[in-house]
Amino acid sequence: MDLNADLGESYGAWTMGDDEAMFEVVSSANVACGFHAGDPSTMLRSARLAVTHGVVLGAHPGYRDRAGFGRRALDVSVDELAAEVVYQLGALDGLARTVGATVAYVKAHGALYHRLAADAAAASAVADALA
Repeated sequence: MDLNADLGESYGAWTMGDDEAMFEVVSSANVACGFHAGDPSTMLRSARLAVTHGVVLGAHPGYRDRAGFGRRALDVSVDELAAEVVYQLGALDGLARTVGATVAYVKAHGALYHRLAADAAAASAVADALA
């Protein structure tokens, strides 16, 4: 059984949850990639914790919507959407590699997840960009 959680959502001086405790119990983690939550330091810390605890690391990209925590639908073109997802994945992947971690999967966050589930053109564009 896979015990999964959304983690790495802190940024700057603001803290969300107890990631250290969660990384001790989950088997996979969806790590925020900086747009809806998270920042480079938190992403790097999450990758280190994943390695330390043998947790499978996943990218958790979202809309560029910090104020709404990625839960608001944004009117973003399909091309811009694909570029933003690739950008977020690249950020986490680059940081993860510095500590020997590998990003194993992508799981969209919030309103982005709902758009990809309902909008075939957007889902195809993102899938093609990640292939």
